[in-house]
Amino acid sequence: MYRANRPQGAPDGDPDPRYVLLITTEARHEIDSAAAGVLALLCASWGLSQVAVKIAGEGISPAMQAGLRSIGSAVLLVLWARGRGVPLVERDRTLLPGIAAGLLFAGEFLLVFTGLTFTTASRGVIFLYTAPFVTAIGAHLFVPGDRLTRGRGAGLVIAFAGIVIAFADALRLPTRVELVGDLLCLGGAVAWGATTVLIKASRLRQASAVRTLFYQLGTSAVVLPVFALATGESGITRATPLIIGALAYQIIVVAFASYAVWFWLVTRYPASRLAAFTFLTPIFGVAAGGIVLGEPIGPGMVIALALIAGGIYLVNRPSRPVRESTVAGGRMQE
Repeated sequence: MYRANRPQGAPDGDPDPRYVLLITTEARHEIDSAAAGVLALLCASWGLSQVAVKIAGEGISPAMQAGLRSIGSAVLLVLWARGRGVPLVERDRTLLPGIAAGLLFAGEFLLVFTGLTFTTASRGVIFLYTAPFVTAIGAHLFVPGDRLTRGRGAGLVIAFAGIVIAFADALRLPTRVELVGDLLCLGGAVAWGATTVLIKASRLRQASAVRTLFYQLGTSAVVLPVFALATGESGITRATPLIIGALAYQIIVVAFASYAVWFWLVTRYPASRLAAFTFLTPIFGVAAGGIVLGEPIGPGMVIALALIAGGIYLVNRPSRPVRESTVAGGRMQE
């Protein structure tokens, strides 16, 4: 029921996932309207996640919070897979890259969750969402056929300029404590981008989205709690309904449902173009911060949205045919 074979005549580099969360029979090289809508919803859920992390952080230490999130989501994923007869373990030589992706996944959230205890959410989200640059550059270097053209590179820069304008009030000279948090979130961005590129460049590209997500949740579910205990983190100090609800949102919506869809998208669409849409997440995050946490939203958001929309257009506009020699040379293409 969930098998999706390679379409006849598809290029050799196209993915061939055997079990997916969404049923499909074609590999695509441009972001279509359905994918754009899914990406917008994902970005909204991730933007709200920043607020949830801050709320849950009032009663749960960073590594323990991230570990509990992975444990809960891994359990949900196993139940989902068993209920549908989808295997999570196969002899397809994806174990080693899967564990590597899981370690990167764990490192990303350890860095980000810890960083958000030192810096503000608005500063942290700017540094975290430099990850698309890591993805775009890494995909250009290591993923055949996923080239970063001059036009798409310009789109990424324009979209990032929109993010900078949106958070201009937060771009002040940081204190020493804020600088520590900024650097940790930047490290998380590098880990996130590296994870995406690894999935595209390794055998994980051919693995199912379910198994890819299981590798990451399973690895981080073991590594993060052990790290929390080994480093003497305080763990759970408060368990109010609000804190539990914030953690539950992360487990059910973010770390299970949204990432399952995201990793499926990564196997079906070019990584650099998917990455451009993630620039929307800080915008949703600011909106969530304004509604939930009472943070002010300035008029710069209107300018930022215009720049981001322009950047997304540049990144996703259809590519013009290029000579094979240009592609082989590894240069930026027009």
